[in-house]
Amino acid sequence: MAVNTNKPFYKWEVVLLLWVAFFLNQADRQAFNIVLPQIQLHLGASDSTMGLISTLFNVFYAITVPFAGYYADRLSRSRQIWISVLIFSTATLLTGFAGGIFAFILFRCFGMGLGQGMFGPTYTGIIAGYHDSRTRARAMSIHQTSYYLGVITCGFLAGWLAEKLGWQYAFFLFGGAGIIFTAILALRLRDKAPEQDAVPAPKADAPSLPAAISAIFKVPTAVCMLVAYCGLIFGLNGYLTWMPKYLKETFDLSLSSAGFHSMFWTHAAAFVGVLVAGMLSDRMASRAGGGRNRLLLQAAGLLLASPCIVLMGVSAKFVLVCAALAGFGFFRAFFDAGTYAVLYDVIEPKYYSLSSAVLILFGFGIGSLAPWILGMISDSFGLSGGIASLAAVWVISSIALVIAWAAFFNKDSVKVSS
Repeated sequence: MAVNTNKPFYKWEVVLLLWVAFFLNQADRQAFNIVLPQIQLHLGASDSTMGLISTLFNVFYAITVPFAGYYADRLSRSRQIWISVLIFSTATLLTGFAGGIFAFILFRCFGMGLGQGMFGPTYTGIIAGYHDSRTRARAMSIHQTSYYLGVITCGFLAGWLAEKLGWQYAFFLFGGAGIIFTAILALRLRDKAPEQDAVPAPKADAPSLPAAISAIFKVPTAVCMLVAYCGLIFGLNGYLTWMPKYLKETFDLSLSSAGFHSMFWTHAAAFVGVLVAGMLSDRMASRAGGGRNRLLLQAAGLLLASPCIVLMGVSAKFVLVCAALAGFGFFRAFFDAGTYAVLYDVIEPKYYSLSSAVLILFGFGIGSLAPWILGMISDSFGLSGGIASLAAVWVISSIALVIAWAAFFNKDSVKVSS
């Protein structure tokens, strides 16, 4: 099917297509965490074993990402997107048939990790290609809302299906929907067509993987962003894996109720927060200081979210935990809105997908340890203290962003623009 990529609205159709794909991406990923208590009972496994399964998914995901980013900068990004959705949706569907730990590692960890690893560094490059600095943060913020709605929807629906039909049916539903949507992506999603007066760069000029990684690590702002992103993902992985079970056991909730409350308050607030932060980020970037101001907004978000994390883990009152979850979500969205906008301000365009891949590689490589570490803490001491301790990681992340804001951003931007 011929698609006119130069039509004014098509750049927003691209955001819509990727929005749905990312919605399914996150619903597939979160389904395991929501029905974890039933799977744990089915397997007869400890918390540390369940945490290890979550960690292994993130490890496979992190390993896949740099290779996906490398080839996304050379081949068709749009084709890599729909192949990715097909792989992780098929793996999700097959997870519903898993009967033992090895099958979960094969389908949930390896299959899902491979498919979602191909998606991670690719969609940002497509959006950045269609949206310049005037609309880029806004487009990425709108796209980011699919993450929140995907997790919220899965939080309730997966728990409800598990209670009514069994834990397998959440995987059947989301996996099947993704396989169907793959056909729409293949028909409608296209890479950005080059401008008429643009001269295509020779293939020989494309950066090699070692050279690109080296170039990225020579940019101090990118390194600071990397440190902050590792801390962000560590905290999020710990929360996403264990909060549903924590609420279920602490407040004696049903599986669907625990899944809903653990995801709804955070991600509903984040939905609002990312739209507010996206507009603020673009507005602040247009003022004196430019893109440097995005870093300060991100640092403030992580700092303000940290007390909420502590309250999530230690409060004995359900209403306070829900309020803390909402505050946590709203303020963490200030980081989400600017991540790739900041990165692309200091990284050359030819490194867009690869720089995203490196960010995700380290973020999920280090962040993958959180579910396992919190699982081991839970086996010995319970989940409360482990969840609260995630606040310290976010404080360290905010400090890294302030360092980039104060010392490096302007120099790095000059280097890239020259």
